[in-house]
Amino acid sequence: MFKVDVSVSPEPIVAVHTTENRGFTPEEVAARCVDKLMSVSDTAHPLIKDQARAFKKDMEMVVAHYMREAIASDRTTIYNALVEAGHPGLAGVIRRL
Repeated sequence: MFKVDVSVSPEPIVAVHTTENRGFTPEEVAARCVDKLMSVSDTAHPLIKDQARAFKKDMEMVVAHYMREAIASDRTTIYNALVEAGHPGLAGVIRRL
């Protein structure tokens, strides 16, 4: 015989995040990313729980940093593409963003 466990996670399966008149910041996206990558059990030993939560915050800062670098790199790519396409004025606007 075998036993089948059909328990359902108390965590929501779907979450909706919205902003008004803007996109998400790197920090907001980083927090969502790290939430998907890491979870901290409420039943963990308090010292381990505190350490895990501190590590999670550190990871949010690391992910946000690299997201900002990716955004800057993408803007450089767009700037260069616009200059090569003969739109230096528009490229300058992108560079100043």
